[in-house]
This record gives sequence, structure tokens and C-alpha cells, in this order.
Amino acid sequence: MNIVVFGANGPTGRLVVKQASAAGHVLTAVTRHPESFPVRGPQVRVVTADVRDADAVEHAVTGQDAVISALGVPFSRKPVSLYSGGMTHITQGMTRRGVRRLVCVTSTVLFETPAPGETFLYRKVLEPGLARVLGRTVYGDMRRMEEIVRTADLDWTILRPGGLFDAEEVSDYQVGTERLPGRYTARPDLAHELVSQAVEKRRHVRAFVDVRTTQDTPSFLDLIRKEAFGDRGPAGATAGR
Repeated sequence: MNIVVFGANGPTGRLVVKQASAAGHVLTAVTRHPESFPVRGPQVRVVTADVRDADAVEHAVTGQDAVISALGVPFSRKPVSLYSGGMTHITQGMTRRGVRRLVCVTSTVLFETPAPGETFLYRKVLEPGLARVLGRTVYGDMRRMEEIVRTADLDWTILRPGGLFDAEEVSDYQVGTERLPGRYTARPDLAHELVSQAVEKRRHVRAFVDVRTTQDTPSFLDLIRKEAFGDRGPAGATAGR
């Protein structure tokens, strides 16, 4: 398959390109900073583009079988528009070029249901503080992005992982169309599910899917520390989730 990845130079995007190219797919990795993109090989084509550039996005999706978006930005008090603005260009470009399959990433917070089996402190204090204070602008733009995707005439799937953390390899992770127990998602697991959804085009079409790691997860303080200090990989418009 021909797959284009937006947010390819972020921690999850790099794993998507690495995993999918190793499986024999042809990857177009879209990044503003090709000089820092580490995944190379005969199955990988690196394209210099900004997701805010509608013409560049349309060019990147041309001839593709599927589109994966792993766009992301650190938490900030400033207004955030990368998710909604970038996705507007992606969905419009896909529509004009006749590309149907879209898989993208937001957050489990957007289920807006209590985390199953969680403590009172986490459900009523910690997660609301994360969603409404530290991550307010990011989650607000994620909601706008989801609405853009939901109303597009495309075969879309939105993955809603928990708090992202790094791991060495793919685990026996869980997926579901309702919020799952647990707080965290390893990036290799998220990347694996992004590729699986893109390749298996009939899986969870027009659905919101939770992705949850259950093994060797970090503490809540570790997650907050990473989010608060923006430890998210290369900066910029295509620094991804």
C-alpha cells in the first residue's frame, strides 16, 4: 500500500513509518524538517511540506491509498489550531484527490466519560485538571479536528489513546470503541494500531477507537512532567504525537 504520514517526524510518526515500511508498504513521510528525519530506506519517501499549506498537503495525498495523521503539539496556554487547520487541509485534499481512508489521533479524554475502574481522585481532580487547565487549548482544538473528520465524506477512524509514553516494542495492547480501563498508551502500540487500521480498511470505519497499553506503564507524575515541559520530540508544525 501507499501510505502518507503527517506528523511523521514526531515520536509516534517515526514509529509508524518504521513499522509500515518494514511490513513492505510504501511510505511518504511529510515533515518540515527532512534533515532531522531518521527513518530511511527504499520504501520511504521524505517530503518537505507544512500541513498548514493546503497545496502541499493536496500534493502529498495524491496517489495514496491511505492517510495517517499523527499530528501533535505540546500543551500550551496559547491558542492551538494545528489539529483543526491541518485536518481541514488533509480532508479537503483527500476529497479532491479521491483518497478515502483516513486514520488519525486525538485523546481518550474526548470520550468524556469517566475512566473505568479509576480512583475518585483521578476521575474528579487529576484528569479534569489535565483536560481543563493544562491541556485546555490542545483538547479544544482536538475536538474541532474530530468534528471536521466526522463530517467529511471519508472512510475515517479516530484513535483516542491515553497518556503517551515511550517503549521498546509493541505489546499485547487493547482496543475498543468505548473508553477502556487504564491511563496510558505506548507509542509503539499506537503506531501499530494506526498502521493496522490504515491497511485493514474495513476496521472500525467511522468510529472512535481507544488504544490502551496494560504492561509496564509509567506513573501519572511521569506523564504530567513530560506534558508540562513539552518533551514531545522535534518542535514545529509536523512534530507529532
